[in-house]
Amino acid sequence: MAARAYWQGQIRLALVSIPVEIYAATKSGASISFRQIHEPSGRPINYEKVVQGIGPVDRDEIVKGYEVSKGNYVLLEDDEIEAVKIESRKTLELVQFVDAHEIDVFYFEKPYYVVPQDELAEEAFVVLREALRQKKKVALGQLSVRGREMLVSLKPCGKGIVLETLRYEDEVRKAKTYFKDIPEVKPDKEMLDLAGSLIDKKSAPFDAGEFGDRYVDALKKLVEKKAKAKGKKVLEDVDEPAPSGKSNVIDLMAALKKSVKDEKPARKKAPAKKSTAAKAKKRA
Repeated sequence: MAARAYWQGQIRLALVSIPVEIYAATKSGASISFRQIHEPSGRPINYEKVVQGIGPVDRDEIVKGYEVSKGNYVLLEDDEIEAVKIESRKTLELVQFVDAHEIDVFYFEKPYYVVPQDELAEEAFVVLREALRQKKKVALGQLSVRGREMLVSLKPCGKGIVLETLRYEDEVRKAKTYFKDIPEVKPDKEMLDLAGSLIDKKSAPFDAGEFGDRYVDALKKLVEKKAKAKGKKVLEDVDEPAPSGKSNVIDLMAALKKSVKDEKPARKKAPAKKSTAAKAKKRA
């Protein structure tokens, strides 16, 4: 079944409008979810809406509230909340262009694929894509979806364009709050060179297929073993690295030297072999 478009509308650049469709570029990975179970009966535990000192309450007695001070809430009705929602517009206006490196990585949230809606939109779509690529710029705008207005960026990606939702400034914690106590010291040159050599050895082109969620894989195996064991306890042995009593400086230098000596180079994919026809064409 074909993927369903997350948004349909038009990208507007000044007087140029480009009909497009936007599709989610990611999907949920394999995961295992757990239910809380009443062990004596083996039945799942349900949850009730309960007010402290009163007990269970009916759903029609529940409203939304915003805490303005400790224990004090402003109550809001659903229709009041609906009234302030941003009207979903079908136009994404590009209002600014910036260099890609100007946007810190923690502002990026979720990627989407942008494609032209039909053949008539293809020419303008390609012009926008190539103009962004030529100028090495990222376009910014605000997309209105389901009552929310999201800050988004657009950049070329192969034959298409990738849209990424961005976090607003007040959603990102300031890095200096966490990094302020890290001392400004220059590392030992020999250790720095050793670390650089280790990085060189382990450098290779990125291939997402080389990685997997080992925790989920282990959980699946555990569930299979538990099912075969008919409820008996199953524990996996995990090897932990032995602690060292040496000082940190000696350990770090020794560990770096041993790592550079023992570490095997990262696997690099061999370049694809040229076809016989391509070789003949080159010789011609």
